[in-house]
Amino acid sequence: MSAETQSVTETRKSGRWQPAVTTDPLLRKHGALGQPLSRIDGPMKVQGRSRFAAEFSFENMSYAALAFSSIARGRITSLDVDAAKAAPGVTLVMTYQNAPRMKAPSLMMSSATAAGASDLPVMQNDEIHWNGQPIAVVLADTQEQADYAASLVKASYALLPAVTSFDDAKKKPRQLDNILGQPPVVEIGDAEAALKAAEFQVDVTYRTPRHNHNAIELHAATVAWNGEELRVHDASQLLDLTAGQLADIFGLETGNVRVTSPYVGGGFGGKCLWDHQILACAASKLSGRPVRIMLSREGVFRIIGGRTITEQRVALGASADGTLDALIHTGTAAMTPHNSCPEQFTFPARHMYAAKTILTSQNVADMDMLVNTFMRAPGESVGTFALECALDELADKMAMDPVELRRRIEPETDPTTGKPFSSRYLVEAYEEGAKRFGWQHRNQKPRQRREGEWFIGMGCATATYPYHRFPGGAARIRLTADGHVTVSTAVHDMGMGTATVQVQHIAARLGIPVDHVTFEYGDSSLPRGVIAGGSTQTASIGGAVIAATEVFVEELIKLAGNDSPLAGLSLDDVEPRDGGLAHVSDAGRFESYQSILRRAGRDELICEADASEPAEMQAFSMHSYGAQFCEVKVSAITGEIRVSRFLGSFDAGQILNEKTATSQFKGGIIMGIGLALTEETNFDERTGRVVNASLADYHVPVQMDVPAIDILCLNKPDPQAPMGARGIGEIGITGVGAAVANAVYNATGIRIRDLPITLDKVLEGL
Repeated sequence: MSAETQSVTETRKSGRWQPAVTTDPLLRKHGALGQPLSRIDGPMKVQGRSRFAAEFSFENMSYAALAFSSIARGRITSLDVDAAKAAPGVTLVMTYQNAPRMKAPSLMMSSATAAGASDLPVMQNDEIHWNGQPIAVVLADTQEQADYAASLVKASYALLPAVTSFDDAKKKPRQLDNILGQPPVVEIGDAEAALKAAEFQVDVTYRTPRHNHNAIELHAATVAWNGEELRVHDASQLLDLTAGQLADIFGLETGNVRVTSPYVGGGFGGKCLWDHQILACAASKLSGRPVRIMLSREGVFRIIGGRTITEQRVALGASADGTLDALIHTGTAAMTPHNSCPEQFTFPARHMYAAKTILTSQNVADMDMLVNTFMRAPGESVGTFALECALDELADKMAMDPVELRRRIEPETDPTTGKPFSSRYLVEAYEEGAKRFGWQHRNQKPRQRREGEWFIGMGCATATYPYHRFPGGAARIRLTADGHVTVSTAVHDMGMGTATVQVQHIAARLGIPVDHVTFEYGDSSLPRGVIAGGSTQTASIGGAVIAATEVFVEELIKLAGNDSPLAGLSLDDVEPRDGGLAHVSDAGRFESYQSILRRAGRDELICEADASEPAEMQAFSMHSYGAQFCEVKVSAITGEIRVSRFLGSFDAGQILNEKTATSQFKGGIIMGIGLALTEETNFDERTGRVVNASLADYHVPVQMDVPAIDILCLNKPDPQAPMGARGIGEIGITGVGAAVANAVYNATGIRIRDLPITLDKVLEGL
């Protein structure tokens, strides 16, 4: 491989970081990547041959159901379980009084094995910390018997003072030591003074509500013990972390816990380790029988956290030329003392726009509630709502096109860290998106376009999500004599096409057809994988595969020996192609994989390697970007809002599979439409109880809510990322809430600053 095409992959071997000159040349030469290959798991799923967590079965299996608390904070004074025990088919009722002794889980990211959303003990004492906490587990011979028996559990409580009002909680805010490893406050210059002195000013408060996870697959686990070995079929996006955490909770060797999760019916941050898996394992241990637990839809609302409530201040000061003198983004998010998910809504403001002075700061307000957790683009989804709406308000005040305003505040380097951007084409994303969407037809003055009862308007907003690549992942490559390659790593496919894209990547990297590749995943017994979260998995797997490929090629060169056309060549001299290895500049020096194995008398070659440390993240500011364009129609009679058109124009690096990527972008946008218009967890502040704990009352977008969505990808590889690719799982939702809100303003002249944008809020202003 020549020096002028040296990529991040090759420079890792020296242990030093060197910027890449261009993207990986291997991936330019092979056509597998980028093609719209259909999901390889699709046929199995539509034929019903893919087994999910609640579809596994063991002999003599029990079915579990949970009983939940009905107070926000207090102690259990009595538990009447006699009727439940006497109900037909019941084999066990487990409460804190007879549950096995278990260690409390560790918080997510607090240790090498941490996977818990909360560090509260699970059913170990009489304490109640939120309304909906499990107070009993009922096992029975059928699910219906267990559900009925759980309804017979009766509890009495001694109430303790509880903070269930966000207004009360935010009177006593606290500042975290760090927010996901970043400082809670970033300050450059005196932003408040610059704001006061600015020619144009916007200083506004925005509010976002709670949101609940509602993946199509309910949270479930099927578990069984064999002595001191624990087998768990889970719906998980944290395979290795779940295995390590369960081992820690039950005092087992890590190798004695095996977790599998090959298929996950949606995750978005919610398919982590919660009480139900722990309780199923404990009840199975106590009863001596395998246990299946599948939460009801109400159960998901009771014990699975979601997005928390936020109150955000965005203040912008600008000069007449549109440059920013001050950018301020501060506020508070609700949390509990027992988790570590602060909804980092100030993060986009730190990296997006050039400003002479910057202040970002956020606090948390502790409440007695179910712990909140990561939910698609945590922080960024609601943070971009506030920031991008404020920019639209500033553009309106300055009588400037919102796209032009963003062009004028485009930074040359990261505004707060000063690092160079690894790759950034946001302005181009806006230009291309605006052209295709027809932005030039937008009337800057609101309430100017009407068709019958419908006001029509357009809005835009920036989408952004950071690039991350987790260390610690590993991959194993197995080549067999027939030329087939199996790559194995303990990662996840929650429906986004991970397996398909990695098959394409492996085929391109090893120079073989995609039908010669098997990607093995979803099992904690495989080489250590990374979590499916933070839009990290594709790049993280890619890094591990690249490292394993280097070892694989080196071993093949050794096996080839002196009788091969490859004799005397090193790793830098060869490239995989056409089912074998070839000299990079002499096509005649080639030998197939099968020939190398045959001459060496080998049936197979197995190589494994760990991914390198993600040094690129230290050297560069790395993010994906997008421009979201929305058109809405608003009824002058009812206030009903219909999203009539939507376009997302994205700069997300190399697109590895056009079809699956388009699906991911569209899915994020649809979820963003829900964030903007329909989704809200109704929390009764008198009792701390979620009152709309069903899909009948918690409204996600349905077919009639979703317009035709156009996706435009710049497809410009990031030279610092493995495969040139940045994550895309979460960026699609960011900016959508603001684009919809800005379109509603353009249509009606009404600014709505608290989500969701419901018709009653519109009618107040019409």
